[in-house]
Amino acid sequence: QLQLVESGGGLVQPGGSLRLSCTTSGDRLGGLSMGWFRQAPGTEREGISCISSDGTHTDYADSVKGRFTISRDDAENLIYLRMDNLKPEDTAVYYCGDVLERTSIPPECLITPVPGGSWGQGTRVTVSS
Repeated sequence: QLQLVESGGGLVQPGGSLRLSCTTSGDRLGGLSMGWFRQAPGTEREGISCISSDGTHTDYADSVKGRFTISRDDAENLIYLRMDNLKPEDTAVYYCGDVLERTSIPPECLITPVPGGSWGQGTRVTVSS
């Protein structure tokens, strides 16, 4: 299983921006479709974005579309989530994880975690004035 490590969270005012990063302590992320998920207190984990294994396809939940941008740098073994125009309702612990991919050409990711897949410890984002 992947040993995922998320970072970049923090406290930010509404309207502010953050960039989250995801990497692994050993395995390479290249060749995997990856996604970002979040979990607010008292709620279930929510899928918010994914990027295909070759980086050509991305998808977003309606709640973050137009504000968040996922990207990847396979040379540096990193997955990023740029978050702009943050809102208090974005407050949550954010996780990255490997996600399912359609066997299409080019490949398309799904914002659905791989069954039995890996999770890191998450990084906390708090949006508050």
